Amino acid sequence: MTTAVVLLVVSIAVAVTLGPADVSLVNVRDILANHLGLADVPVKAAKDAIVWEERLPRALVAACAGAGLALCGVVMQSLLRNPLAEPFVLGVSSGASTGAVVIGVLGLGGGVLGLSGGAFVGAVVAFGLVLLLSRFTSAGTAGVVLAGVAGTQFFSAITSLVVFAAADSDETRGVMFWLLGSLEGMRWDKVALCAVVVAVGGAVCLLSARALDAFAFGDDVAASLGIPVARLRGGLLVVTALMTAALVSAVGAVGFVGLVVPHAVRLVVGPRHSRVVPLSALVGAVFMVWVDAATRTLFAPTPLPVGVGTALVGVPVFVALLVRRRARG
Repeated sequence: MTTAVVLLVVSIAVAVTLGPADVSLVNVRDILANHLGLADVPVKAAKDAIVWEERLPRALVAACAGAGLALCGVVMQSLLRNPLAEPFVLGVSSGASTGAVVIGVLGLGGGVLGLSGGAFVGAVVAFGLVLLLSRFTSAGTAGVVLAGVAGTQFFSAITSLVVFAAADSDETRGVMFWLLGSLEGMRWDKVALCAVVVAVGGAVCLLSARALDAFAFGDDVAASLGIPVARLRGGLLVVTALMTAALVSAVGAVGFVGLVVPHAVRLVVGPRHSRVVPLSALVGAVFMVWVDAATRTLFAPTPLPVGVGTALVGVPVFVALLVRRRARG
């Protein structure tokens, strides 16, 4: 665990130095010390602005997003007993996309909500619809997954309809870039929002670690241990949906983090959630920081959407995990 924390800190520090402007680790150290009131080291104003106003907030939001999405994946895979479950299986991402498009293209509610606010509202509405649909099925946790698939397709269709019917070429390009995941223009208010959301959600997940262990063996086992199955499952699904909604509203739709990271962590530390939950958060954070660093530097001056980067890395990793698991089985 300590190694993962150190790796995360080092990853963020190194990621901040990457880019067209020459910034060293010493510069990063001095700028951080100055802003934290620990020193008063002369630093060029341009480098200070690049680190403190642009690269550091971006790296921290990437870390928060990776940690939060990985936590959501851990919880959903346990609650739904589905190894393919991830945050977007409940249609939250598609709902967020629809909310963002309604604000960005149609301008509905634009005076009250920004793009991120519209995405958050859309995500919450989508999750509510999925829960409503799942109540009309008798398939248990599988019904939630099926309702999520239906909700995903429904909101994806609405998003496509709005974009193609009402957006011009510039709007379409901007919206599609955001939908694929973007960490452009991150500021400290986004850092604060994402950090609070992940901290609260992570605390809830960690406190529920023993219950998640029980859920992995089925509802009957969990109930026999005195766990309020329906209430706890509903509460944790709401927490993960709200966490996903907040993160998607900040960074756009980013997939595969919640799918790949929990499986990789379980291969290393085993199935106990007291270890899987915190380590997944740390590994997810490191993963997102490096994917973002790669997508914005390797494809400069036009950065690749971070969601494309996570898919390019996540798909081969996931295939490798499946092959390794089959070989062990």
